[in-house]
Amino acid sequence: MKPKSSLPAALKTIRKARGLSQEAFSDVSSRTYMSSLERGLKSPTLSKLEELCEVMGVHPLTLLTLAYAGRSDVDKLFVHIRHELNILGLEEP
Repeated sequence: MKPKSSLPAALKTIRKARGLSQEAFSDVSSRTYMSSLERGLKSPTLSKLEELCEVMGVHPLTLLTLAYAGRSDVDKLFVHIRHELNILGLEEP
């Protein structure tokens, strides 16, 4: 898996793909905070990620998938996740 430092890049990629400025998040965060997140200077809480994803119109797992799998390894990541859920007894085989 990729390091968590790819979360800032994923956040910026989705924000830009949606055509949003950092100011577009003013209802849930400041532009300074968004900048800090995108530069990897701060780490958001799960509830903050949910708020940011709501503004971007994506599910939080979409953001995390991009952060961990990048643009090309999504299928491999999903296979890995299904395997772990199966081992934990949380998914049918």
